Amino acid sequence: MSASNPTLITFVIYIAAMVLIGFMAYRSTNNLSDYILGGRSLGSVVTALSAGASDMSGWLLMGLPGAIYMSGLSESWIAIGLVIGAYLNWLFVAGRLRVQTEHNGDALTLPDYFSSRFEDKSGLLRIISAVVILVFFTIYCASGIVAGARLFESTFGMSYETALWAGALATIAYTFIGGFLAVSWTDTVQATLMIFALLLTPIIVLLATGGVDTTFLAIAAKDPTSFDMFKNASFIGVISLMGWGLGYFGQPHILARFMAADSVKSIAKARRISMTWMILCLGGTVAVGFFGIAYFSAHPEVAGPVTENPERVFIELAKLLFNPWVAGVLLSAILAAVMSTLSCQLLVCSSALTEDFYKAFLRKHASQRELVWVGRAMVLAVALIAIAMAANPDNRVLGLVSYAWAGFGAAFGPVVLISVMWKGMTRDGALAGIIVGAVTVILWKHFALLGLYEIIPGFLFASVAILLVSKMGAPTAGMIQRFEAAEKDFKFNQ
Repeated sequence: MSASNPTLITFVIYIAAMVLIGFMAYRSTNNLSDYILGGRSLGSVVTALSAGASDMSGWLLMGLPGAIYMSGLSESWIAIGLVIGAYLNWLFVAGRLRVQTEHNGDALTLPDYFSSRFEDKSGLLRIISAVVILVFFTIYCASGIVAGARLFESTFGMSYETALWAGALATIAYTFIGGFLAVSWTDTVQATLMIFALLLTPIIVLLATGGVDTTFLAIAAKDPTSFDMFKNASFIGVISLMGWGLGYFGQPHILARFMAADSVKSIAKARRISMTWMILCLGGTVAVGFFGIAYFSAHPEVAGPVTENPERVFIELAKLLFNPWVAGVLLSAILAAVMSTLSCQLLVCSSALTEDFYKAFLRKHASQRELVWVGRAMVLAVALIAIAMAANPDNRVLGLVSYAWAGFGAAFGPVVLISVMWKGMTRDGALAGIIVGAVTVILWKHFALLGLYEIIPGFLFASVAILLVSKMGAPTAGMIQRFEAAEKDFKFNQ
């Protein structure tokens, strides 16, 4: 690995820039609200791009293009489901959650919001939801660290152990230093880099394969069924892929962006920006995998790495078709996707430990300075546990990532959605929703029932549990009063 390697130099410049942003954010971080939610100061552009980048991890540039390369357009149902789910989340949850968290004790985290919204004096709601966040997100963080390590390993020929630390340290550094503002500002840069890479690469692949007609003929010659959206797809299979969209309602790292917006007025503009970004990125991702079929069938002599691992399709196309300096920028987009998601997950874990355990149960009157430093210490602690879990990339725990999304979606999704839409929801209804959603996902996954993605029954059963249990009791006058005041505020400021 030469020190003059353009890709290496590009990576070093990129990482240095992210850490510099972390130091800039450090100067604007004065209290726990700043560290966890950026003092609720995000404008519409940062809210939009940060929500998008924190959502789309290395899966966007590795997993999905690989699936399309292997199976054709039938794998794109997941992208359609995600677009629909993200849009509905922006439409129904984003603005309402922003005002509800403000009216319910100026809540900084989801467990904090649940506890205030449902007047939970027992602390049970806070503890259960914080534990769900910590368990699922530590696993998520480990997967992000593995994805970063795989990128460094394949790009620079490092050993897995060296790549593991190289990939993780930069993200830990700027999250530790700058907190939420650093994560959001870097997310905005990373989102820009990702869309640049995903719009440019398919265009260059098309040109390299002789234009649209030649490319489509080459794909058809290789496998005519690549164009078939329903190839090998059962009704349950398509519904399962589209069911991924339900997960958006319960993802704490995405919901935190809504809570941090500077006002409800920013949300509508942020929704338009975020959805445009998302559709273009997903379209580019599908195009990279699809056009890659034509390129590698025309150039079998360089297809070895992709045949061995289809998830390398974007990496190999970037290396083969671009000047090394441009390739370095494009490959930095994968690092951006990994870092943006990992940093958000580290921060959500840190905020759950700081706000929902340390401040709530151990040090109720801790100073703001103390809480910020506890938050930083928790980023470090969670990161080290995630690195330990990622040390063995074949560790079975990483297989849990696919249903960590389902776990959040089913445990928190119905609770968040119904809590901002219906004033009749009660504390016991919320508890029932979280428990039924999480348990359904775990059991459904274990028994692999009907071949249906576990988020769908989990979301459905949790919603029914919330409605039935809430109907058995009644919300307090204070809960109704705060809900109605927030809803009035939301409608007035739309």
